[in-house]
Amino acid sequence: MELRTWPCPTCAQDTDFEQPPCVDGHTDDGGECPEWICTGCGAAYTGGDAHPVEVRTWRRAA
Repeated sequence: MELRTWPCPTCAQDTDFEQPPCVDGHTDDGGECPEWICTGCGAAYTGGDAHPVEVRTWRRAA
């Protein structure tokens, strides 16, 4: 399985994401499966090329 490191919004840190075997036929034509799963918490990225998510904390002005 392939691993890539991206920021995980659930874990709030850079985490390895793995690409499980594709059962939906995305790789039948040599393409990449769009499904990636965080090895820390199980959160999933799906769709197109998975891009890192920028996590920000917002606070209201008092």
